Amino acid sequence: MIWFSRLPAQSRGILYMLMSVTVFSSMDMTAKLLGQRIDLSQVLWARYGGQLLVLVLIFAPRLTRALRTEHPWLQLARGLMQLGAAACFFSAIRTQGLAEATAVADLAPVLITLGAALLLGEKVGPRRMAGIGVALIGALIVIRPGAAVFSPTSLWPLGTAACLAGYALATRYIGLKESPLTGLLYSGLICTGVMSLIVPFRWVAPDSTALMLMVLIGCLGTVGQLMMIRAYAVVEASAIAPFSYAGLLAASGWGLLVFGTVPDGWTVLGALVIVAAGLYVWHRERKSGTADPVPEEMGQP
Repeated sequence: MIWFSRLPAQSRGILYMLMSVTVFSSMDMTAKLLGQRIDLSQVLWARYGGQLLVLVLIFAPRLTRALRTEHPWLQLARGLMQLGAAACFFSAIRTQGLAEATAVADLAPVLITLGAALLLGEKVGPRRMAGIGVALIGALIVIRPGAAVFSPTSLWPLGTAACLAGYALATRYIGLKESPLTGLLYSGLICTGVMSLIVPFRWVAPDSTALMLMVLIGCLGTVGQLMMIRAYAVVEASAIAPFSYAGLLAASGWGLLVFGTVPDGWTVLGALVIVAAGLYVWHRERKSGTADPVPEEMGQP
């Protein structure tokens, strides 16, 4: 991989981001397959239990230092919001296509901008507010309330976007004072701990395929998260954040290859509106200097 290390920092950051969103899309595909075999609580337990185990094995000498935090309650809140995001998304993809759920979940970046204005007092001008409004219209196009294709489960991805925004705002409040590893460890501990209390009451005996997928989802989630942190470590977040939308293409590809599903025209239109609005809001934030680099803020569920 000598050629990779010789690439400019921005090119390496972009490649790390593209690898990260592709791995996360693979994790979502695995979660959809798992959801057909075992209970949702087991899928979540495998996702975060696997992350915790991998992190402990890799960073064992640094664990004591990494677990030190000046914001224990915010770490708890972040962990619970990340668990909520994953629970909503994995619930959504049990009945929806990967592309449809991912498109609505991609509202998270614009909700972060809105939340930063409401909760953190950051200034949001009329142009960015217009971008947020357009993104919400795009979500309505995908969800289509009142149409024959609508069902209450269509709202699950909105829960994912809201939880991811809350997670990112908590991260933005903490800033860069604490290591991304600290956040990852606390997320793993909190999410695994909560699900360990629930799993025994909803346990479904997994077959050999399900066991393999449970191991896989934990590994994919950890690799995707580490790749994303690496991306933000080598280049400014404002330079690579737009490439996170490549996850929508990856989700569409997995949906077609594994499940034989193709997004309909309305879904494609709504997704394009959401992505365009998200990129516009990102552009306005970058221009005004409020797009800050938070290594794990867009960490996936």
